Amino acid sequence: MAVNGNPTVRRRRLGAELRRLRLASGLTSRQVAERLLISQPKISLVENGHRVIKPRDVRDLCGLYGVTDPQVVTALMRMAREADRQGWWVACGEVPYAVYIALETAASSIRSYEPLVIPGLLQTPAYAAAVIAETIPLATAEQIAVRREVRLRRQSRAHHPARSFRLRVVLDESALRGVVGSPEIMREQLEYLNHLAAQPHITVQVLPHDVGAHPGISGQFSILHFDADAAGAGTMYLERFTSDLYLEKRSDVEHYSVMYDRLQAHALNPDSTRRFISRAAEELLAFASLPGRP
Repeated sequence: MAVNGNPTVRRRRLGAELRRLRLASGLTSRQVAERLLISQPKISLVENGHRVIKPRDVRDLCGLYGVTDPQVVTALMRMAREADRQGWWVACGEVPYAVYIALETAASSIRSYEPLVIPGLLQTPAYAAAVIAETIPLATAEQIAVRREVRLRRQSRAHHPARSFRLRVVLDESALRGVVGSPEIMREQLEYLNHLAAQPHITVQVLPHDVGAHPGISGQFSILHFDADAAGAGTMYLERFTSDLYLEKRSDVEHYSVMYDRLQAHALNPDSTRRFISRAAEELLAFASLPGRP
């Protein structure tokens, strides 16, 4: 094991999962250190993501913690191998939500609720450019271009059914009704959304306005799960304008999971959602063709 500066997202996640497994085994960090003939501070550094750990050390820790599922062991060893690998987005320059992109790239599934906009993974290029330009008033043309490029590159994983990734989205009706960019851009976005929603690994459901009060009133949230996660584990992501919030406590993840399940139950089913989105696109087409419209 070697010290390697500030923790990367992968190292933080790996360390958090190893800590969870140790606690579940009933062992203290001192007991682990004694059995593996290493110092206790090394265990703490690994669990806090401040120390690189080799895949074989991960395998030994899994054996000590009684982890018998080979898929979990393999996933943790892979995280160790990739712990310090830079993501593709680093080459794009300063990206404010780089931590989230790293988590999204590593996730095996995402459940997301969006009250006002189409999620970034499902946006068309024109819609993405309009959202970025209109929601970040101080952004320069270069910053807008970088964010758009990053957003579109993020989509490559979500758009390939052969890859092991599951995306579930509940959209408030407001996300469909707000005209972003222009009626033409919005109509194209809705048609594209329906195209993606037909993919087997993507589920889109609309929460109509007539549902009334619901658990999503407090705003956007996403729940990310990873191959090595135990049942009920994962990471909660709450997007904010100046700083984002990440929650990993099991109780927090479970709380938001219940919220998402309620939203899903109130929302239209996927087939009804596609019909709803088609009607919204037709209404935009009719609006765009009105005589005298600029």
